[in-house]
Amino acid sequence: MGLRQPGGQSLGACATATAALNFTTDYVKERKVFDKPVASFQNTKFVLAECATEIEAAQAMVDRAMNLHDRGELTAADAAKLKLFGTEMAGRVIDECLQLHGGYGYMREYPIARLYADTRVSRIYDGTNEVQKTVIAKSLAL
Repeated sequence: MGLRQPGGQSLGACATATAALNFTTDYVKERKVFDKPVASFQNTKFVLAECATEIEAAQAMVDRAMNLHDRGELTAADAAKLKLFGTEMAGRVIDECLQLHGGYGYMREYPIARLYADTRVSRIYDGTNEVQKTVIAKSLAL
């Protein structure tokens, strides 16, 4: 559940999601569709704005968890929420970023393809996300 190294999976998830956002932002500024940069389309702007917001929310959770851990107050449910949200966030963000790459997103030469493949396992390491949900549910007396 990440209690050994609280936030490890989530910190990694924030880092990989941030890398995906950075790669994708650079890519959409250069890639042209219909003689216009992909970055100029409203949908692209909205998708990347959502991704940036999700990353920032996850980072805030990591920061909060680190403070709780330093004070000896981090609970198993806190750690489970952190791992669940962080790894799910990374999966969503990287999926959206891959979508903006189009078919190139599946080519191993592009960093987004490797991030997409590598990020999936984060929902399994340190206890599957289903296990994390069970821990959270117990904290709700369910």
